[in-house]
Amino acid sequence: MSSDSHTEKQMPVSYNGATGTQKARRTSLSQAQKSAVLHGKGPCLVLAGPGSGKTMTIVNRIKYLIEELHVRPEEILVITFTKYAATEMKLRLQSSMEGKKLPVTMGTFHGIYYGILKWAYRFGPENILSEEEKYKLVRQIVNHQDELEIMDEEDFLKDVITEIGVVKNNRNQIDTYESKRCRPDIFRNIYQEYERERKQLRKIDFDDMLVLCYQLFTSRPDLLKLWQEKFQYILIDEFQDINQVQYDVIKMLAAPQNNLFAVGDDDQSIYGFRGADAKLMFQFQKDYPEAKQILLDINYRSTANIVKNALKVIEHNEVRFDKAIKTKKKAGKSLHVQEVRDSEEESRYIAEEIASRIAEGVLAEQIAVLYRVHTDARALVEKLIDSKIPFQMKEHMPNLYQHFIAKDIQAYFRIALGKLTRADFLQIMNRPKRYISRDSVSGKEKSLYDDVRKFYKDKAWMIDRIDQMEWDIKMLGKMAPYAAIQYLRKRIGYDEFLREYATQHQMQKSDLFDVLSEIEEAAKPYETLQEWFTHIEEYSVALKMKEQKSGENRRGIHLMTMHASKGLEFDTVYLIHTNEGCIPYKRALEENGLEEERRLFYVAMTRAKEVLKISYVKNKNGKEISPSRFVEELFEGV
Repeated sequence: MSSDSHTEKQMPVSYNGATGTQKARRTSLSQAQKSAVLHGKGPCLVLAGPGSGKTMTIVNRIKYLIEELHVRPEEILVITFTKYAATEMKLRLQSSMEGKKLPVTMGTFHGIYYGILKWAYRFGPENILSEEEKYKLVRQIVNHQDELEIMDEEDFLKDVITEIGVVKNNRNQIDTYESKRCRPDIFRNIYQEYERERKQLRKIDFDDMLVLCYQLFTSRPDLLKLWQEKFQYILIDEFQDINQVQYDVIKMLAAPQNNLFAVGDDDQSIYGFRGADAKLMFQFQKDYPEAKQILLDINYRSTANIVKNALKVIEHNEVRFDKAIKTKKKAGKSLHVQEVRDSEEESRYIAEEIASRIAEGVLAEQIAVLYRVHTDARALVEKLIDSKIPFQMKEHMPNLYQHFIAKDIQAYFRIALGKLTRADFLQIMNRPKRYISRDSVSGKEKSLYDDVRKFYKDKAWMIDRIDQMEWDIKMLGKMAPYAAIQYLRKRIGYDEFLREYATQHQMQKSDLFDVLSEIEEAAKPYETLQEWFTHIEEYSVALKMKEQKSGENRRGIHLMTMHASKGLEFDTVYLIHTNEGCIPYKRALEENGLEEERRLFYVAMTRAKEVLKISYVKNKNGKEISPSRFVEELFEGV
């Protein structure tokens, strides 16, 4: 596909041919959009790529059903994946109907299925476990798992709750399910305890709604028939995000007429970790061989260069629908790929780029920096905070300095600075293992070392060990933070402790050493331990304030993960840390997730309307690393 602009003649909406009775409609549709809108009865699969006007197509489809096919609004069901999308769809439909509110049923899968269960079982709000209650319950259960140590509680809870949903929605056996966030036996304990507590409360959660709805329809065909008669036409947005139980219920609900209008893009299926299954779009073809398939083939959002390069990457996926996408915009600026030395240089580069775009007249709120995981953005966040560049975050960002490894290092350094407390001593006394008993540690902080020595007065080898510990910690106090961390790792033996810890907790050693190396690299700019502590305090306060303000009037550039960017668009987009192991993410590769990672990269690229810039680092945590294979794919044939 060349970088030249591709155009297609636009057709005014005129649902009944040349009679012109739809003159009030000012919306223009492409040939493909019109074909989707005018689809009659039976199943239809609409492949809607990024920026292809799918919401407008769905709204016009609803309007066509009501005004031209004379379908009663009450007989139309529209399902979206978020409340926001459902609200937007309602407003767009109301606007297109000149302000008239119509009783079309619109909502999320959970909302629709809850309505069905409410009708069947007389469920009320008191029977539903709210998200807040669920988090509180899971937090209590997690806090009682003695063998579990986590980096960031909020992040961990979110992931575990997602996995509980995956088990339920995919009807997995808990005994054989392999958790991606903790040891299988620990996850099993959390899941089983959660289910016990939930049942004692006599409540169901949102995932139970899907399963119960499936069970209701399979066991009560008479009730299923009533709902089939109610909803004669079903439209589903973001069909690529559907999971197995949602799909099974929808198939039952759509029968026997099968007036099922599914809109989605297999290339944007990025929620496999939530149980979404992109292969269900292909299953739709098998289940409905007579289904009409329509490709919305024009991208109205991005320049031709952005679309051309995004397609260059996604076309490496083997399991996908072939698509020839055209663009409405001209070629635009060339895609720019920047190689930088390390995270610090990348942060400086991005900060300068942002300042330049704002100087050119682009609003800060129209600029986004996207990354695969939060840790990829840590250095940039610190740079933006130090540079007083306003930014906003859509998600909770884990604080690196709250990780247990960072807390261990801080405890060592506080003692080195003469701020010895019993709590800090207890935290680090056996990290690495020194076989010091808790019983030996008195509450007298001024004489703490001496009291431990007295406890072991008959064991000369233990006294030598305590002397060495005290001397090593005093040495730390004389060093810069970077050198002190290296001394702690190699001389004191913290690396060995981490290896033993990973084995004991069945964790990946590399995950722990990545965190340690990042803390070490982040300490490089600071000359004294006190300077480093001051920076940690300022960074932590600023990060917390950003999160507290996240629901308020947001100002500044956007920082978010590639997942969070789905459905959004910006004038200018920067993709950072596009290195092998970062994107595709190493853990995803271990789980055979290469194609989903490529889809995620494609989604990130297609958020940009005018400017897309991609950067990768040459060195990370003192090691040389390669650019992402997706970046390499951009240069094929160049």
